[in-house]
Amino acid sequence: MAKTLSKALGIDIGGSGVKGAPVNIKKGILLAPRYRLPTPKPATPEAIAGTVAALVAHFEWKGPVGCTVPARVRGGVVETAANIDKSWIGTEVARLFSQATGLPVAVLNDADAAGIAEMRFGAGKGHRGVALLLTFGTGIGSALFRDSRLLPDTEFGHLQLNGRLAEHFASDAVRGAEGLSWEAWARGRVQPYLEHVEFLLDPDLLIIGGGVSRPDRWASFGPLLHTRARLLPAALGNDAGIVGAAYAARALVPRRRKRTKKSGPIPEEKASAAAQKPSKARRKPKAVPERGSSSRKK
Repeated sequence: MAKTLSKALGIDIGGSGVKGAPVNIKKGILLAPRYRLPTPKPATPEAIAGTVAALVAHFEWKGPVGCTVPARVRGGVVETAANIDKSWIGTEVARLFSQATGLPVAVLNDADAAGIAEMRFGAGKGHRGVALLLTFGTGIGSALFRDSRLLPDTEFGHLQLNGRLAEHFASDAVRGAEGLSWEAWARGRVQPYLEHVEFLLDPDLLIIGGGVSRPDRWASFGPLLHTRARLLPAALGNDAGIVGAAYAARALVPRRRKRTKKSGPIPEEKASAAAQKPSKARRKPKAVPERGSSSRKK
């Protein structure tokens, strides 16, 4: 019978850094301080695989690993490369990382991973209805949920806004590159983008993730935003991707099945033992003295 996985190593691959930590996936908490390495340049699949292996070695990890990539992933294969090297397209990334680390590896989209973590352990826990997580960083990632169930691989950072891709207009990287203040960025870039997303999807809950969800940064721009939906910063902050990646590693371990009376035959060794053990109904009854005889010794 397979054991229930309680911890896994989560690795979040970003445009500027690759960070990871072991995670208690039943509680959604890091079991050690996260460790970060710079994203190699160029960020080819082979170079990133080496960085992932270095993180595994740092933690001396021997169990399942979950990794995020900033791309659409289907069946362990990368299908898009908007913010990463084009050589990623068609890469069997799960197999590549497994070969580099010698461990089983699950791979998923970075925003999906952050969304899974927030819906399971963070700002969206227990939410019913439509929830949308948006991560603002190098680009804009998205994860859409209906009654806490993920609709994977959305790309709402690629919506057109004012004649540009939304993430080329409203990402945190753009804020930094154009020298925008938090107020100018919030009112002039993020607000129009959120209004457009709300018009298209009409979510009940909006969660803002990525590095901008840190309390000090959120305080600088969060109160300036106005939405119909409930608006919250990611409770797990920039660790959401790590937690979600580790949680995805559950798929690498077969689920334990509960045995019921109707679940089929019992194991052969138990069946054999049961067959050899006489039932109470078939046990030989104790001898009863014949009538008229005495059990006392003469």
